[in-house]
Amino acid sequence: MSRVGGAAATPAASAGTALPFGPRPIELVCAGCGHRVAPGEPAPLRCPRAVVGDDIDHVIGRVLDPARLPFPSGDEPNPFVRYRTLFHAFHVATASGWTDRDYVGMVERLDRAVAAVDGAGFRVTPFARGAALGQRLGFSAGGGVYVKDETGNVSGSHKARHLMGTILELEVAEALAGSGADRRPLAIASCGNAALAAAVIARAAGRDLEVFIPPDAHPTVVARLRTLGAHLTVCQREPGVPGDPTYRRLREAIERGAVPFTCQGNENGFAIEGGLTLGYELAAYLAAAGTTLDRLFIQVGGGALASACIQGLAEARLLGSGKADPRIHPVQAGAVAPLARAYERLTRRLDEKPPSEADFAWAARHRSAFMWPWEHEPHSVAGGILDDETYDWLAIVRGTLASGGRPVVVDEATLLEANELGRAATGIDCDPTGTAGLAGLLELRRHGVVGSGETVAVLFTGVRRDGAPATDPSHAHEGERR
Repeated sequence: MSRVGGAAATPAASAGTALPFGPRPIELVCAGCGHRVAPGEPAPLRCPRAVVGDDIDHVIGRVLDPARLPFPSGDEPNPFVRYRTLFHAFHVATASGWTDRDYVGMVERLDRAVAAVDGAGFRVTPFARGAALGQRLGFSAGGGVYVKDETGNVSGSHKARHLMGTILELEVAEALAGSGADRRPLAIASCGNAALAAAVIARAAGRDLEVFIPPDAHPTVVARLRTLGAHLTVCQREPGVPGDPTYRRLREAIERGAVPFTCQGNENGFAIEGGLTLGYELAAYLAAAGTTLDRLFIQVGGGALASACIQGLAEARLLGSGKADPRIHPVQAGAVAPLARAYERLTRRLDEKPPSEADFAWAARHRSAFMWPWEHEPHSVAGGILDDETYDWLAIVRGTLASGGRPVVVDEATLLEANELGRAATGIDCDPTGTAGLAGLLELRRHGVVGSGETVAVLFTGVRRDGAPATDPSHAHEGERR
């Protein structure tokens, strides 16, 4: 398949080549060590100062200049066109001589290639009140439940958002580098929706992709990955070796020169940027409707989804869209809950005092005090959130604390109940991972934490795959993991 960007490849941990110096509305800054990427430096996917074992929570993030970035008011159906002025790649391109039309043309060409591979391109996904769901949960007419439906997105989940943002950065950098750039393969660690999304986007962009998968990846997913031309490596767990073996193999591939085309924010900060579109869509809808949310429930595995939603809502408010952010409730399965554990450890350290910047800075430089691989191999019907670590944990904990929310840990019975209820009440054929946020809402309603007059939202994030029973807990990895 022909390339979309028309240029050569990028360095292993870099998305670009040297560009003209000058201030831009979006700066790249490592949340862990504070490294700021100068306007003329290559845009890194991961922090260039990261050293294995330094115990710093390196994640490349963004700092916006609100005076130069109004929240977009367009109505283009493709979110990567509608919100283009909020993407780092857009400002890199226009600072180097591209017109707005040039950039939009590049996005639309890539989107057409995605549609040719997967049947449809990117569109703003539905967000609406689930009247029947709210009634089943006992909400009053003054409250209710909104559902953001990602099951019709590219490759059947929200994951393609994260990777579309990354490929736009790579394509712009490659186009500016010209024929002298070195086009390196992409690599991802995943067992489900993230791998499928990566394979679709990579195929559309004409790039090689290596996928590291567990031995129990669902056969339907594996077959589709092979059809899309991905190179698969099965990674067995080794006795006594902690952590996810697919992630270890990914790190080895990156060290050999592969580009981290993954949804772990510490390896690929632009995966978070791509996911911001979901938060922007939520904010735009609420602003247009003149309403606010009291709470937002977000399922958490590796953390990119929650991190992106939190940051997207916060950025929208900073830029003038939306009045207040909802209370955030990250939801994890009882089988593996590293984020909830980190939250509890940090709040104990705070001893009920409001967290300061110094507290977060200390946590960012002492990662192992809060986040480490889960000690036992987990199994759950919500296999897509069984990441051994929550890689972008600090941004989620920070956003959760700022919002006044807290994590929710749910058991298997509640995960199954939520999936059955969600599918029956909405007609959305979502998998148990995709309805895990609803399980968190069920848990808090059951304990009287969420009032019947509140307005809350859940995300239905992954379609149920053919041949994958919706409520069979023996399928431990068929969801949207990583």
